[in-house]
Formats: sequence, C-alpha cells, structure tokens
Amino acid sequence: MSKRSDKLQSAAARFDDAFIHARKKPASPGNVVPQLSSTWPQENVALLEEYQAWLFTGGTGVEMVESIYVPTAGYALSLNVKPYTEWDMETEFEFEYTVEYIRSRGLSAISTKICRNALEKFRQFLSQRRGQYEITFQPVNYERYCTGLPDWVIEQLERYQHLCQANWRPARLHQQAMRFWGSHTRLWRWLFEHYSIGEITDIKRQYILDYVDYRLTVNSAAKSINQELRNFRSFLLFLQDQGYHVTQALLRIPSLKEPAALPRFLTDEQVRSMRVDLEERVAQAQSSAHLRDARLDRAAFYLLWQGGLRLGEVEELRMEELDLTGRNLMVRQGKGRKDRAIYLTDIAVHALQEYLAVRGPGPTDHVFFYRHRPVRKDLIPARIKASGKRVGVAVSPHRLRHTCATQLLNAGCRVTSIQKFLGHTHIDTTMIYAQAHDQSVSDDYYAAMSRIEKRLEIMAKSDEISAPVDVTPAVRVKILKIADALGDPHLDVKERLKLVKKIRHALNGKTPTGNAM
Repeated sequence: MSKRSDKLQSAAARFDDAFIHARKKPASPGNVVPQLSSTWPQENVALLEEYQAWLFTGGTGVEMVESIYVPTAGYALSLNVKPYTEWDMETEFEFEYTVEYIRSRGLSAISTKICRNALEKFRQFLSQRRGQYEITFQPVNYERYCTGLPDWVIEQLERYQHLCQANWRPARLHQQAMRFWGSHTRLWRWLFEHYSIGEITDIKRQYILDYVDYRLTVNSAAKSINQELRNFRSFLLFLQDQGYHVTQALLRIPSLKEPAALPRFLTDEQVRSMRVDLEERVAQAQSSAHLRDARLDRAAFYLLWQGGLRLGEVEELRMEELDLTGRNLMVRQGKGRKDRAIYLTDIAVHALQEYLAVRGPGPTDHVFFYRHRPVRKDLIPARIKASGKRVGVAVSPHRLRHTCATQLLNAGCRVTSIQKFLGHTHIDTTMIYAQAHDQSVSDDYYAAMSRIEKRLEIMAKSDEISAPVDVTPAVRVKILKIADALGDPHLDVKERLKLVKKIRHALNGKTPTGNAM
C-alpha cells in the first residue's frame, strides 16, 4: 500500500513530511519559524493524532487530510509552542501566528484561502472537543426587504413576525424569517413605490387589484400571488387588533383561481432504478469517505420514500427519536408543531444501522451528519437529485413523499391511516393522492373494459360474415339499393343499423326478417 493511501501513518509524520517539503519556500525573515513535531509538547502531538482520527471518522477524504487539514493544523500547533490546553480560544489569538506564516510564504490567494478554511476546520474540532458548538445562521438582510417602507410598517411587521414564529420549528427559524419578510414586504414595497400612502386608510382596494395585474404581467404564478394576498390580509387583521382602522374592502380581495395541480410521484420502475443505483454506490465505494456518503444517501432515501418524511424532518431527526429495535421513529415538532410516529421496514432499519456504523462523532445528537455537522438544508436534496440524474429520473425529497402516499393508497392502505402517517391536518389533503392515481379505480376500469372487449369479440364471432362463393346479380342489385339508402344524410341511427343488418343477410344468403326492401 502506498504511503499516500496508508491511513495508519501518524499525523505528526504527515506534518513533518509536509514541513520538510515546504521549506523549499522559506518564510520571510523575522517571522516565527515552525518546528518538527519532535520539538512539540506531547499533548500537542496527541491532539494532532486525535484530529486526524476525527477527520477520518467524519468521512473526510484521505487526500484532503494528508495535504490540507493535518499539515495546516500542524503549523498551528508548531507555531504556538505552549501546550494547547493553555490556548485562549475566545480571543482567537493563537491562530494569528499561523495566518502570518501562511502570508509570509507568498502563497497564491486561492492557497491562502484554503489554509484559512483548514484553520477554521481545526477550530471547529477544538470547539466541539470542548462541547462548545452552536448552529449559527447568517443574519437576515432586513435592508433588502425593508427599503422604501416607512418605520411604522417595519415595526409592526417585526411584532407580527414574533407572533408568527411561535409556530415555526426552531431549526427552520432562519429560512422561515427570510420567507416571512420576502412574502410580506413585496406587496407593501410596491404600494409605497407607486402610490402616496401616509397611513392604512390611504390604501384603496383598486391599488391591490392593480398589484395583482402587475404580478400577472410579469408571469407570476397564481399560487404565489394568492399567498401574498393571504399574507397581506393576515397582516391587516393583526394591525386591526393593534387598533389600526382597516377598510373592510381590503379584507375582501378575491383570490385567483389556481390550476388543480396534482402531486407528482415516481412509478414503481423509477423507484426500483433509484434503489439499484443507491445500493450499487454503497457496494462499489472505494474509500471510507465514499462509503459513509453512500450510506447516508441510502438511509435518507428510505426515510423519504418508505417513511414519507418531509425533508426538514429528516434533517432534524435525533438519535433519541429512533427505535430501530421496535422499527419506528418519532417525528417531534413536525409541520404545525405536531408529533407523530413513523414505522420502518426491515430494509429501512438496515440502511439506518449501516449508516450509523460509519456516522462518526458530532457536536449534537442529530442522526445525519456531514463533515461533523448536522446536514444543511441543501445537502440531501442535491444528493437525491444526483441519484435521480444518474438513472434518468426527475426526483426531489418531496416527490418521494408523494410517492410514498400514492403507493400506500394503491396497496389498499386506508386513507385515514395515510393521513396520520403523513401528518396531514385535513383528510382532503390526503385525498389529493387518490385523484392523482388510484390503483383501485384503474383496476376496476381495466377489468370492466376487458369484459366489454370479450363480449364484443363474442358478438363479432356470432355475426361473422361467411360470404358465398358468388354473389348473384339480384343480390348485387339489392345491396346497391341498400347502399343508396345508407347515403341519406337524414337517416337516423336506428334505421341505419337495420340497413347494415340487411346487407349482412344478403351477403350470407339469408332472408331478412321485418320489412323487406
């Protein structure tokens, strides 16, 4: 086995190799010079070994560990000669020597950025090691949403947001906040841009209708426009509760008619193709990192498809909510802040067990980690779509949920059970899947049509024409007369059928009953 692929090589040896090679590019005079690992405090050497193991268990690739993460962390340890236990992580002072050394080596901007990111990875490891981990989000850019709005509208929207977010899932606060400000302010910004409005009573009903017309001219979907109108109405009701005088006409703006779009789902063959692809990725994984990622993809797929979970429910799933022995899990605080039980098949349990065996440590008890952090909102959708692309299937996490509901319905599962399983508040939501594809209806249709076709086939045989060898001149004349009669455009269907029957009798040499020609 080559040295590059040998994971048993010590982290200190990796750093020493990188350091000796890097000395061909000496740092500028006056800077602190790093030293080989043999000069370090023993606890720093042990820490680097622990860091390397942490990287591998998190699924980081061997190449990145060898060439980027371990050498960069080694420089941080080498340039800070005191034991790491004495570092002041709060002030971030201890990495300044490393940053200065990287700059002094005259590396490219890209290389410098890579080293900075690697230092942040090492800082993440140290923070998690101390139990100091917090999921952080980028702050919402309120200026983007509030430009052009008066202070009183912004103030009331902030108060309304605090009221609404009581029903938001904690892990979705950031996304929900951006969605709130985006959908609530678009209409208000347009109003203040196009009309002179000092207070709510200045807003006319026609202004809102004009806004709807504007949105339609830019090809906005009826569903999006209706959502903005609902948000506008709900905010007006909030303002009314705050003592503002709201014209009732503004509360009665009609919604647009939306197309009755049915949920899209995968066929059995498409699901089978995705299963084969994901299983092959697990079987053919060439490294521990690839194996971990492949098992993560497969476990998430089964929860989305067979479990019918929403994407956010998969991302937020915790270890304490899993009961693999009992083949179930609990969704806590799902949509609408409701709890529900999800039952797992043996194959889903197996997929979860195999993923957990390579999951690695993390800062929380989330089930799904990626690079030592709970999975971000774009990771699973991107990997599910990638699997679909490999087999030619257009798929998303929510389409897998639709597939689960449709397949359960077609397999004879009661609608009320599906409603509870999916966490639907209203039965009408679940019944949409019956409109999309009800196997029982299609089975009834094809069975009935098969009986009809068989009956028609029997009728055709009974009326089968057995033409005589020769048609006499008299018979030919009779048929021609009947044909002339059939050409009458005013002839009703009943008489036309009688004439057809006479033609058959004439060709078969039979004497027709009823009125003769």
